[in-house]
Amino acid sequence: MHRSCLLLLLTLLGLSAKAQTPSDSVRSELNYYLERHNVRDEGFDMVARYAEEGDSTLTAYRPQGPHLLTNYVRPRRGKSIVVDPYGRPILATFNADTLVSGIRIDTLGTYAGMFNQFKEACGHGSFRSVSGSYYEGQWLHDQREQFGFEVAPNYLKAGQWHQDRFLGERMLHTTERIYGIDISRYQHEQGRKKFSINWRNLRITRLSRRIDKEQLVDGQADYPVSFVYIKSTEGISIVNQYFTADYQAAHKQGIPVGAYHFFSTRQTPREQAAHFLQNTRFRRGDLPPMLDIEPSDALINAMGGPEALFESVRVWLDIVERATKVRPILYVNQRFVNKFLDLAPDLKAGYHFWIARYGEYKPDIHLALWQLSPEGRVSGIQGDVDINVFNGYQGQWDAFLHDDCIP
Repeated sequence: MHRSCLLLLLTLLGLSAKAQTPSDSVRSELNYYLERHNVRDEGFDMVARYAEEGDSTLTAYRPQGPHLLTNYVRPRRGKSIVVDPYGRPILATFNADTLVSGIRIDTLGTYAGMFNQFKEACGHGSFRSVSGSYYEGQWLHDQREQFGFEVAPNYLKAGQWHQDRFLGERMLHTTERIYGIDISRYQHEQGRKKFSINWRNLRITRLSRRIDKEQLVDGQADYPVSFVYIKSTEGISIVNQYFTADYQAAHKQGIPVGAYHFFSTRQTPREQAAHFLQNTRFRRGDLPPMLDIEPSDALINAMGGPEALFESVRVWLDIVERATKVRPILYVNQRFVNKFLDLAPDLKAGYHFWIARYGEYKPDIHLALWQLSPEGRVSGIQGDVDINVFNGYQGQWDAFLHDDCIP
């Protein structure tokens, strides 16, 4: 073993029990997470402990015992210095000649946790990288697996991992969450048949087949419709003929309601904003207007690329915000977020987002609303309905209605 590695391990052995505390920027990410989760959410206690105590795993897994044993004493018990197949030194704890846990150091960072017989991270452990990110959770064959959270100055990823890749947060759906729907003419028309909505009988009875299959619903899905968004316009000529009646009916039932515009890359944003404002109703307390952005890559390229798209979007947002006195919400899908949104940091930082990502995993971004399924079922509405959930609980929802809706 290199003398430098031995000295480094001996230094670790003498570390104080004081945990490393999160920086201010990391603390901001932790606070955002803790404000929008509670003890029933998977891994909440692990994230909350880190937020309160900092990184305590290095101390927890520091080998205990009165003696530092050599690699040649058998059976090994207590502390020992070993090297894994890649030459990485491990300050290890052995029990009955079996490596149980320890601290491993390499050029990428420091791992503290459990190991398997092959000297691989396996079981609970943490990793603090030299770049400053921190991960704590489950490991399998030196890769992050199952639940864990990774936090850095500009993100926190808490949820399921597979083969070192973050899949997303797996949400447990309960009666404590705030659910809503978005509708258009398709909830009134199926082929040549037309249907009305029974606004007095709205209850969400299914979130999605996938979520039901994964058993992510606590009991039976039976949730009130706590908000509704209604499509109002599209482009510069299309108007939802059912908007006014649905808008009035939602208000009559006391359901918070908002309107949205489907953005076109083929018309100017000024004309589209004027079309939306002219054909849409707004009342005090209404949910913020929403801009639905769903262009294909071909349409984005045809208008000059993502920079041109974002410039156009900014014009629409500015006009509508000045008219309604409230900042609109942006509706996009997860692929759009991953591929394009970093090109518009002002929008990413300054606006609420509503993200479509169908299935069991919550979108990996700060968001206001998550459209989790296009195949929900709602008593009082014929056919499938888009189901959405607010990112937070009742306290955050009340604050959203007070602070972010039309004044």
